[in-house]
Amino acid sequence: MLTLSEKKGKILAPAPEINFFDPSLYVNRELSWINFNQRVLEEALSPDAHPLLERVKFISIFSSNLDEYFMIRVAGIEDQYEAGIQDRTIDGLTPAEQLEKIRTMVLQQLSERYECFYHDLLPALKKEGIELLTVAELSPVKQRALSHFFRKEIYPVLTPLAFDTGHPFPFMSNLSLNLAIELEDEENGSLKFARVKVPSILPRLLRLNDIKGFNDDDGIIRFIWLEDLIENNLSHLFPKMRITRSHLFRLIRDADIEIEEDEAGDLLKTIEQGLRSRRYGKVVRLDITPAMPQSVRKLLMKNLEVAKRNVYEIDGALGLSCLIDLLKIERPNLKDEQFVPKNLIEEQFSGDIFGAIRSKDQLLYHPYDSFQPVVDFINQAAADPDVLSIKQTLYRVGSNSPIVQALMNAAERGKQVAVLVELKARFDEENNIVWARALEDVGVHVAYGLPGLKTHAKLTLVVRREQKKLKRYLHLGTGNYNPATGKIYTDYSLFTLNEGLANEVAELFNALTGYSKHTGYKKLLVSPINTRKRLIEMIDREVEWCIKEGKGRIIMKMNALVDASTIRALYRASCEGVAIDLIVRGICCLKPGIPGISDNIRVISIIGRFLEHSRAYYFHNGGKEELYLGSADIMPRNLDDRVETLFPVFNKSLIQVVKSDLDLILSDNVKAWEMNPYGLYAKIADGEPKVNSQALFLTRALFKRNYVNSK
Repeated sequence: MLTLSEKKGKILAPAPEINFFDPSLYVNRELSWINFNQRVLEEALSPDAHPLLERVKFISIFSSNLDEYFMIRVAGIEDQYEAGIQDRTIDGLTPAEQLEKIRTMVLQQLSERYECFYHDLLPALKKEGIELLTVAELSPVKQRALSHFFRKEIYPVLTPLAFDTGHPFPFMSNLSLNLAIELEDEENGSLKFARVKVPSILPRLLRLNDIKGFNDDDGIIRFIWLEDLIENNLSHLFPKMRITRSHLFRLIRDADIEIEEDEAGDLLKTIEQGLRSRRYGKVVRLDITPAMPQSVRKLLMKNLEVAKRNVYEIDGALGLSCLIDLLKIERPNLKDEQFVPKNLIEEQFSGDIFGAIRSKDQLLYHPYDSFQPVVDFINQAAADPDVLSIKQTLYRVGSNSPIVQALMNAAERGKQVAVLVELKARFDEENNIVWARALEDVGVHVAYGLPGLKTHAKLTLVVRREQKKLKRYLHLGTGNYNPATGKIYTDYSLFTLNEGLANEVAELFNALTGYSKHTGYKKLLVSPINTRKRLIEMIDREVEWCIKEGKGRIIMKMNALVDASTIRALYRASCEGVAIDLIVRGICCLKPGIPGISDNIRVISIIGRFLEHSRAYYFHNGGKEELYLGSADIMPRNLDDRVETLFPVFNKSLIQVVKSDLDLILSDNVKAWEMNPYGLYAKIADGEPKVNSQALFLTRALFKRNYVNSK
């Protein structure tokens, strides 16, 4: 391989050929995810990172992330292991080796979580007048009041299940928290075993202040665990039985729904069946307490068909995602300062979204700019008599969606409304089924996408009659049509009348709802058609500029970088001198800073108050800068197995706005983590001045951030 210097005419010894397939050049996908979740955990571990209740929130997020990781990713590796597959990942690990490393890393993280929650956060909460108590810590009078509450409010919901020759081993649903109970019959002394599920329909954290008999006037907010209350009142469930011991355990099942769409006559019914079967997936993790005896462990392992590698012994409470409920406590001093974003279109154009778009392309950066204009766009289109049709993709919209309601209103007013509802949006399937049926009931044309592909693109096309002509208004985004996540996820929204983009978006909708097989996209990057190909072509083009002018520049911001072909293209570009900055929130399989290979590549990850969700791909292109925003991460699933879009930003001023945003993020030395050549991350410590990009974006927003949107 020739170096850049050689190609410029300097006579040097030939550089050794680089093997870009060498496993040592790559980070394991699954272990990279665990490192990402460690960065989430660090937000809770650091005393100065966030206000106290926000640190508790990050314990919850870490725990919820880990549950989903086992339900999907570890479940898949377990399938490979049990099938005897020995194929190695791009970094050279077999399924068995991955499972071993995952277990080691997760156990260490769970230990850190325990230390943080019990030895740091709980004492700090107590100092602030918030206590998480055990029943044993309460006075006898309070215990009696709590027992009365149990009999009235908890006991009727519980179902004790015996296990013996006359009772089969009870089914236990995914993520269920349970009590394994050892009993002795007081009449004949025989030993028994039973299980009681801690009902998920009840609050896991019971606020004692709301229970009769706990109306203390000392201002302290007190909680107990629901399972602790149940465990201390088991005698009510098993009269004439002596409770020998009880032990908490929790299980996680494989929750990845497999859909054979070629055989599915009705995708909606197939998804519904899959949701029911999700409860019955194989157990991939069994959490137990250290005190559980071997006899009970073996009984559970045998009947749940769990191997020793899947058993996790965990100190403290099991399953801490419920801690998010503590944010409901009215203590503003222990939370992030409330932020209400500006609605720039409301202020500058009196809320006339169509007038705003006609004046110039509008670019919003959520949550620093309000998400409300996106809702207004659909609302105004629904009410406007000059609007003829609305087409939209919906991936995750949330409950009580104002956008779905607006689409229903539009259909009821006689407009042509076509909506692509992605039923396969993981863990949102049930919600999306409800919306799909509601939309169909009012006459919306509902499609469920292309066989074998999830539709992840974020697109809306509105056709409006203006002065006897039809105009097509577009909203193109990097995030979901969900006002709730629009407050906590960073995402871009572009509103435009660009005719070339409108033509291609219309072609894409025809492909999604009909039988169009259009592939000639010139402006849009569309997966699985041309996204990988076009991105690699633009990376290679920077190499050509670097050879020609000695300057090449790439900035990519995404959630994950996994695709091997794209990584190899980035490695090649680095070898030729292209300066590459990668802002990757989560998984990154590329190693930066390897001498002679990736020493021109820098990788950072931002973990902060808001979830970094926007995707932006910037190429200097010899001064003719190009910028693409959109829904696609650089992962095989996004490039091959989903309908994704990356859309170009044509307005030079808007390109500079996003470039400025990216430069600010790259200068972050407070919330940024930087990857080293070994694939490990460390906080950036550049001294003064401190640059917290999210905090600076908030400050800018408070001063009515003004995008320079002039054409």
